[in-house]
Amino acid sequence: MKNQHTTNHLTISDVCSELSIARSTFYDWRAAKKAPCCIKLPNGGIRVRRADLERWLKGREDAA
Repeated sequence: MKNQHTTNHLTISDVCSELSIARSTFYDWRAAKKAPCCIKLPNGGIRVRRADLERWLKGREDAA
């Protein structure tokens, strides 16, 4: 069972799966500063907080 911390921090694969996009698309958006806010881990991994993804999606909804 995942703990609360794990479920609140999504991997890039998790985010891409939820958005139905390729990893390359996510990284293109990130380079263009159009992706959800990311956390860079000490080991070089990247995570996205669930709340940041939801907020980012809400912003896209308002722009649509």
